[in-house]
Amino acid sequence: MRLLSYLQNGEERYGSATGDGVIDLTSRMGGEYPNLKALIAADALSIAQQAVAGQVPDYRFDQLALLPPVTNPEKLWCIGVNYNDRNEEYKDNSDLPKYPSLFVRAPSSVVGSAQPLEKPRVSDEFDYEGELVIVIGKAGRHIPREQAWSHIFGMTLCNEGSVRDWLRHGKFNVTQGKNFDRSGSIGPWIVTADECDPRGPHDIVTRVNGEVRQHDSTERLMFPFDFIVSYLATFATLKPGDMIATGTPTGAGARFNPPRWLKPGDVVEVESTRIGVLRNTVVAEEPLA
Repeated sequence: MRLLSYLQNGEERYGSATGDGVIDLTSRMGGEYPNLKALIAADALSIAQQAVAGQVPDYRFDQLALLPPVTNPEKLWCIGVNYNDRNEEYKDNSDLPKYPSLFVRAPSSVVGSAQPLEKPRVSDEFDYEGELVIVIGKAGRHIPREQAWSHIFGMTLCNEGSVRDWLRHGKFNVTQGKNFDRSGSIGPWIVTADECDPRGPHDIVTRVNGEVRQHDSTERLMFPFDFIVSYLATFATLKPGDMIATGTPTGAGARFNPPRWLKPGDVVEVESTRIGVLRNTVVAEEPLA
């Protein structure tokens, strides 16, 4: 099942993507599950599947503004330096990491598929990072690695947009450069684990204006999904709707010589065969009034 959130006539709703349209679930679930996060938390996927069986789309995609699939996650985790060869890009002769790099993003820093990405006016070093995202379905703390898969509800995609010069403002953190409003995107939908097994393997491709910049597979992850879930749950309770961006492959714009920064008008696509395509166009941040 492909589940997504969207705006229709200014109202936030959620539904199931099928063909060229969306079957609305907000109206069919009787108000018991007001948003997708509530449906996930209630373990109500089978009810949603019954609600859409035999139905035709209520809306075309061009009638909707897509939102990140879970619009109100408690936590949006991001894993850094997770594909083989990524550590070498830093050219610091460091050993491979023993533990994952980790930071968080605010929900206000991401938009949905087909919504504009904002290049900040304070920087010309706006970059892309295509990533696979796992969505937590079942809460847990101290989750053994062998049980981690049962806590994953499904998968989606992320362009973990980064403002590179602002990543270096702090001595020990990258938070500033990862949290500019509307600098990243998540979507277009969550593909549930019963249809897209998180165990994979899964490919990940990033294109800028049709040119492939990143291409890799989860077979080359240094920290696989089950390890990440277990590791995070060691210190934090994972909650339904939490999203974990699992790292980007080599080939971000900063790694070219000279760097290839995003500019207004660029189209960034992040794709995985069994999930779909997350597509966004870059726009300039509006000037101060």
